[in-house]
Amino acid sequence: MARFELKLPKMGESVAEATITNWLKAVGDRIEMDEAVLEIATDKVDSEVPSEVAGILVEQLFGKDDLVQVGQTIAIIETDGVVTAASATIETPAAIEVAPVSVILKTTESVKDYVAAPTPAASQDFSNSDKFFSPLVKNIAKEEGISLAQLESISGSGNEGRVTKNDLLDYIANRSKVVEATPSVVSNSAAAAPVPVATVQAAPQTPAASPEPQPFNPAPKAVPVSINGQDEIIEMDRMRKLISGYMVASLQTSAHVQSFIEVDVTTIWDWREKNKNAFEKREGEKLTFTPIFMEIVAKALKDFPMMNIAVDGDYIIKKKNINLGMAAALPNGNLIVPVIKNADQLNLLGMAKAVNDLGNRAKAGKLKPDDTQGGTYTVTNVGTFGSVFGTPIINQPQVGILALGAIRKVPAVIETPEGDFIGIRKKMFLSHSYDHRVVDGALGGSFVKRVAEYMEAFDENKSF
Repeated sequence: MARFELKLPKMGESVAEATITNWLKAVGDRIEMDEAVLEIATDKVDSEVPSEVAGILVEQLFGKDDLVQVGQTIAIIETDGVVTAASATIETPAAIEVAPVSVILKTTESVKDYVAAPTPAASQDFSNSDKFFSPLVKNIAKEEGISLAQLESISGSGNEGRVTKNDLLDYIANRSKVVEATPSVVSNSAAAAPVPVATVQAAPQTPAASPEPQPFNPAPKAVPVSINGQDEIIEMDRMRKLISGYMVASLQTSAHVQSFIEVDVTTIWDWREKNKNAFEKREGEKLTFTPIFMEIVAKALKDFPMMNIAVDGDYIIKKKNINLGMAAALPNGNLIVPVIKNADQLNLLGMAKAVNDLGNRAKAGKLKPDDTQGGTYTVTNVGTFGSVFGTPIINQPQVGILALGAIRKVPAVIETPEGDFIGIRKKMFLSHSYDHRVVDGALGGSFVKRVAEYMEAFDENKSF
């Protein structure tokens, strides 16, 4: 039978690992080529891993919530013939297995050395069980001296109640309060020597010698209770938990301060109104304010390279590339920040295409893991929801984030050679949050002022 190793695929240069969030196929299931086998998640993006071959899934090497490195084998698929789950067990050459030894130190003196003298564990036979156990679970159980009765007593959290690797490891960690000592292979003479420690407990050698199995049920998480019986209790989804952690960590890491400035964007407003239809007809892209503002921010970052930095402990990393993060709200209410790479090298058309592409794929849930990596500065448009301005939290390890407020028609004093007069102008607030550990007020204020100057000096004859 041909065996295919399904590996975690490369998801971008800056993505090295992912968490398994759900197995879409169980052991024994038939899989077609390009059919999704499992779901994975990086820090911010969920995606599926398809199979490169057709066959039967015979082994899952990782469980739900396990962290897997890119390139690691995550499943085994049998590609020749139909293989049932029961026959999917992998036969390995016979080998000497060393039973683990639990050592209890009952002395107040420092213990510098001890010699563990384990004996080979009896080979466990799990074939008589009515339950299915993956080869990985069986191997761990054999190495840890777990009997069939003990293994069957574990409450599984996998598909159809199957025992996963994590279930078994939790059971092993909780079955005894003793300190686990890693065994080592010793010579016969060393094995005969006494153990110079207070007490040694050897693991059971045969199923008959095993203690009476105790059902293992992981301690349930405390769930809030509605006091009046009418409140709805909703658990955060995975992404919201991640966002929550990031926001708290950022506030605990950076010394957040803000600078605010009001800017007249009448020229930009009028230019877009005049050109948006022609732009869409010629380029097939909608022209929003976002690419115009992003182009200006990238230009200002070139003028102030010390805003395009990251902090790593006591070191400042000055970034060569300007990669603009673009905060986007998802349909489920969560937030994601796709990144426009090398934003300073894009003209308005290129910026519009990048903004529209990332925005559309974000809403459709089709962003790739690498799309959210490598940002050096972030822009968020709080004006989309009617906010005049905001105080955004820095996207670590960056040192600044710019919030764009809503564009409003307001009365303003207009200065002309003939004198001042009152007129209706389109204005907005820029809110710049920056890390006061490394960005002083002069730099933080000067940067946002430069952004405002570029906006107000926008060329009304600009071509696209």
